[in-house]
Amino acid sequence: MNRINIAIDGYSSCGKSTLAKALASELGYRYVDSGSMYRAVTLYCLQNNIINEHGNLNKESLIKNLDKIHLTFHYNMKRKASDIFLNNDNVEDRIRMMDVSEQVSKVSQLRE
Repeated sequence: MNRINIAIDGYSSCGKSTLAKALASELGYRYVDSGSMYRAVTLYCLQNNIINEHGNLNKESLIKNLDKIHLTFHYNMKRKASDIFLNNDNVEDRIRMMDVSEQVSKVSQLRE
């Protein structure tokens, strides 16, 4: 069976994830939340003071640490979706917390 990758683009909170989950379920595909990658990198930044207590992101420090950030997805049968792991730790729930949500746009805006 030939497999394809499907990407859905759009504005924040416009229903991309809802559509993607439904589409993946209908096609028998695994849903991967690509936004969780930005959130996991943001969590790493918070844990390693790359984003400081004042919310300032040290871009140079993040770039120097990129080789220490390892992201993987593992399928979670209960959720019927993939969980994201940051350096072998399941951070799927942790990346949804407010401190990460408040800072993730700083990481996602970086062009590098």
